[in-house]
Parts: sequence; C-alpha cells; structure tokens
Amino acid sequence: MMRRDEMRRPKRVYPETPLVGVGAVVCADGKILLIRRANEPGKGLWSIPGGLVEVGERIVDAVKREVEEETGIKVEVGRLIDVVENIIFDGDGRVKFHYILIDFEAKPVSEKLEIKPSPEVLEARWFTPEEIKNLPMTQTAKILFKKMGIEVY
Repeated sequence: MMRRDEMRRPKRVYPETPLVGVGAVVCADGKILLIRRANEPGKGLWSIPGGLVEVGERIVDAVKREVEEETGIKVEVGRLIDVVENIIFDGDGRVKFHYILIDFEAKPVSEKLEIKPSPEVLEARWFTPEEIKNLPMTQTAKILFKKMGIEVY
C-alpha cells in the first residue's frame, strides 16, 4: 500500500478538479490567530490557518494538522462555520485556482500560545477583532469574518 507522502500531489494551479481545503478560526483570550500567506492565491495577505485535505485524511484531522504545521499551535476543532468556494480565473478566463474551503472554529489545547510559524507562512500573529478590521486579507477570510459578525474592510 502506498504511503500518504508517496501519493501524487494535486495540481493547485490550473487544477483538473476542485481542491478541498480546510481552515480554522482559532480564538484564545479574545484574540484570533491569523497567518500571512507565503503562496498564491493571496500571497502576502492575511488569512486563517489552513490548507488542503490529504487523501485518506479526515477533515477534522486536516484542520488540526494544518494549524499546527503553519503556526505550531495544537487545536481542538469546534463547530463548522461555513463552506466557501474560491474560484479564481486568469486573464484568458481559464480557472487558475478552484478551492472548496471548509472552515471551523477552533481553540488551542494548551494555555501556551507561543507561535512558531512555518516556511509556508510569511508571518503568524494573534489579533483582536478590532485589529483585524483594516488588515489586507484574502477575499475568503473577509467573507468568513463578515458571516461571523466581524466587520472587515
């Protein structure tokens, strides 16, 4: 049987099928954990931690893995917040990116909230809801926060 790390990785740019991703709104002490993306789509913009679900991986396990990989924070996954489509076209009208994102609430399993960002992210920080309002963030993060009642611009 093939190990998970030996399986063919899906093509992210100009994909053959939509890719399934997960994200987590991680809250602790009145603050929200955000990452600044190192890769497209949304390179340089703030977003929630997350990434692609691997073949054979349960969604909740993918959330835990992605948050820990990107920030060093171990989380307990809470309720489903939303499912968001992110379809980005190139200048010729072709689908360049197509993600189906499943976003959850999450909270750290430890009181230790020290962030250890991975090379997958440019930066990771805790923000108050007020601080989030004017951050340059991905369109999907804006949609998610608005649905949660957090105004962003």
